Amino acid sequence: MTIVRWLISRTIQFFLGSAQERRSDAIAKRKEAGTFEGASASRGRDFEANYAAAAQLLRTRIDREFPDAYYARLSSGRNSSYDYGQDRALAIDTMSIAIAMALRNGATVPQAAAAGAASIGI
Repeated sequence: MTIVRWLISRTIQFFLGSAQERRSDAIAKRKEAGTFEGASASRGRDFEANYAAAAQLLRTRIDREFPDAYYARLSSGRNSSYDYGQDRALAIDTMSIAIAMALRNGATVPQAAAAGAASIGI
């Protein structure tokens, strides 16, 4: 009797497991292509986590466009005597407002990051 139960459970696991594997492979391919957005991507976080995720998406672009004083001195294309701190602070304030407004209006994290980038022109 136990062999029959084991055989039935293995058969069910074989058919259901392969369906789940196909589904997860399809989702993985869509995620790699950038076309998948599940419920957890836009609704699974609270406001603070959404805001932090949107700001993290823009972090490297902000650092490149508005460097802090240390990195401005090290890069060859920047004026080492100019203090970029005020420009950077203004850009971050403007971007923060745009991200917060977009999230409050129901935007997803990528949409909020795009709104923040557009607000400071990057």
